[in-house]
Amino acid sequence: MIKNYFKIAWRHLQRNKSYTFINVAGLTLGITCSILIFIIVRFQLSFDDFHKDTGSIYRVVTDLHHDNISYTSGTPAPLGKALRDEYTFSEKLARVRTFGNTLVSINSGKEVHKFVEKEGLAFAEPEFFDLFNFPLVKGDKSALTAPNNAFITEKLAHKYFPGKDAIGQTIRIENSLNCTIAGVLKDLPAATDRVEQIYLPFIQMKDLDPSHADPGNWTSINNNMQTFVRLKKGISPASVEKLFPALMNKYYVDNRARTIYHFRLQPLGDIHFNPNYSGLVEKEYIWALALVGLFLIITACVNFVNLATAQALTRSKEIGVRKVLGGRRFQLFWQFIAETALITLLATVIAFFLAKEALPYVNQLLEMRMTISFSADTWLAAFLLILAVLVTFLAGSYPGLVLAGFQPVLALKGKLNQQHIGGFSLRRALVIVQFSISQLLIISTIVIAGQIHYSRKTDLGFIKDGVVLLPLPIQDKQKMDHLRTTLASMTGVEKTSLCFSPPASGDNDLDAITFDNRAKPEPFNINEKRGDDQYLSTFGLTLIAGRNFFPSDSAHEYLINETLVRKLNLSSPQEAIGKSISVEEGKPKGTIVGVVKDFYNYSFKGEIAPICINSNYRTYSLCAVKLNMARAGQLLPAFEKLWNNTYPEYNYTYQFMDDSIAEFYEVETVLLALIEVFAGIAIFIGCLGLYGMVSFMAVQKTKEIGVRKVLGAGVQDILWIFGKEFLRLLILAFLVAAPVGGWFMHNWLQDFVYRIPLNAQVFLLALLSTIVIATLTIGYRTLRSALANPVKSLRTE
Repeated sequence: MIKNYFKIAWRHLQRNKSYTFINVAGLTLGITCSILIFIIVRFQLSFDDFHKDTGSIYRVVTDLHHDNISYTSGTPAPLGKALRDEYTFSEKLARVRTFGNTLVSINSGKEVHKFVEKEGLAFAEPEFFDLFNFPLVKGDKSALTAPNNAFITEKLAHKYFPGKDAIGQTIRIENSLNCTIAGVLKDLPAATDRVEQIYLPFIQMKDLDPSHADPGNWTSINNNMQTFVRLKKGISPASVEKLFPALMNKYYVDNRARTIYHFRLQPLGDIHFNPNYSGLVEKEYIWALALVGLFLIITACVNFVNLATAQALTRSKEIGVRKVLGGRRFQLFWQFIAETALITLLATVIAFFLAKEALPYVNQLLEMRMTISFSADTWLAAFLLILAVLVTFLAGSYPGLVLAGFQPVLALKGKLNQQHIGGFSLRRALVIVQFSISQLLIISTIVIAGQIHYSRKTDLGFIKDGVVLLPLPIQDKQKMDHLRTTLASMTGVEKTSLCFSPPASGDNDLDAITFDNRAKPEPFNINEKRGDDQYLSTFGLTLIAGRNFFPSDSAHEYLINETLVRKLNLSSPQEAIGKSISVEEGKPKGTIVGVVKDFYNYSFKGEIAPICINSNYRTYSLCAVKLNMARAGQLLPAFEKLWNNTYPEYNYTYQFMDDSIAEFYEVETVLLALIEVFAGIAIFIGCLGLYGMVSFMAVQKTKEIGVRKVLGAGVQDILWIFGKEFLRLLILAFLVAAPVGGWFMHNWLQDFVYRIPLNAQVFLLALLSTIVIATLTIGYRTLRSALANPVKSLRTE
């Protein structure tokens, strides 16, 4: 019986090729996207879940309370030692300090090979490898107790020492630190936030970061100086956090800056998702993506139901004959389910191979290392099986019940009509659902694209186009001055400046300040930027009061921005000129000599900070070059040659300023790309179904169209018969999608302090684009019907 079901189903699908194609194409696209979304969601949710006792591992994070609250994933360097020595709640505790873009040199005897490791390195305490499941293939973790030892991954071992045993080999870090390979780690899993592939002893951190290695430095906090702890069984994080206020009172006795340090325990499972503490992706985005996958499956199923019920009338006599010959209702139902299962199975197989082909492009877009394997991934196999069964019954149940419920007498006499298959009302409702989803995705696309465009095109208060940032690997004043003056002499170079960071940057120093003769530091921190006397002119910052500071090697004169003037409760920028200011406790005072117009110092998600600018060559890490972009082709190779001659022991890199700013919106840009693709697919699936329905309606209305044309109806009248029906449905779909999409996008925009308005233009554009797409979809088929010869149309009867 089952074999007979599938044999008949296959014959029916072969006879109705256009019906089969539309359904297979719609389901294939929907299932392909669902597979990709499942892989992305599962990959994101699996971050760092391979460690032992993940539920008891926490990262200590810091909340800084002053005039507002700021969050950091880092802690003061001495905190970990204090927690280990003074409390007993930890089973294991380890500190780790990471550095990115690390230069590694390998001396092979004949030449020196240089590598810049983007993932950087980590100074870690030995217990780090008891906390986390990063097993050693060779060596022992106790080697990290001794200086000048290093662990590297298998990948780097093959890269640095091909065909050799890495143990005992020497690598040189940042041209200053020689280390012997004492252990080789198994290659890191793809789903981990611990991306560093080089580990050095924590006791040697002083060689690269002496300030954070100071055991008495409790006030300096860096995001990359982190403390991890595994709690003993029976100890709750809340009970541990109750101990932190006493710790703060002990080590922050003279807290003149009035910053209150709140230490908290962040669960390991929260690290990847919490944006307050440098999480890479918010869980809301993950669930939104999963919801999009569900929408696409619903859209494809709606297509199937619409086309199957619309076609049911053409199968009425078949059903009537089967019933007269003794066919039972449940047999007819399962016959149609078999047809649906064949279509779903074919679509699922094609979708799997399409997803496999598309995954490398998705990996490139998301910068991930996801894989797809039906045999090796039991979760994916289970998902595909469950998805295929659900789609089969979601798409096939209602049409199957409709077909099985036909009255045999009416079916054989050909007297069944639209009311017997649920009428147009059901299919109208399904089309409304389908295009509500499409318009919801279109609204999201328009808003996200508009916000990103606003972020890129808004005047940021400084010049970002045509500015190249060259790294300064060492703070050698003579070499820095030589580099800058030589660059400035090149034809096409307009301005140059030595600085720590550009006006908008993720690298920010937050410091307490004392203004003029006030008794206490201000109740807020400022963003300190350091650059030479050419900083303003190179980046195009506007001076609104006072003057620029004079060339100097150290900070004696300061520039401040308008926001700082307001936070100091001064009546005008001019009032700040000549006043003294002390940045960081213990440092000598300087004089405010100028006020610059406000500029955006970070992404539009944060408010413009109070800023001061001063000069200090010991902190400069960049040389900014404003150039004539018409000569960029000649200048960039010249920059590289000069830089390599100045710093021959280092690897040359550069970055354009506008690319640096684009990194602020990397997550939003990826989200936009995904939404655009999925919105396009949802619209395409909807259009497939729309075209199929219009084709069926055209056949059903052949006689009506012929009669109308004989009675004098024009082409436009015939087109309106079809157009008015679908126009009403699209408007109803818009009335559903607009408030839902508006609510979602309003909440999304709240993440931005500076954002676009959510006005009527967004929704009108979404509606008009949907109407245009739908018109183009049904236009050709309806025009054919409108232009058909009425004599031939009437002969069909």
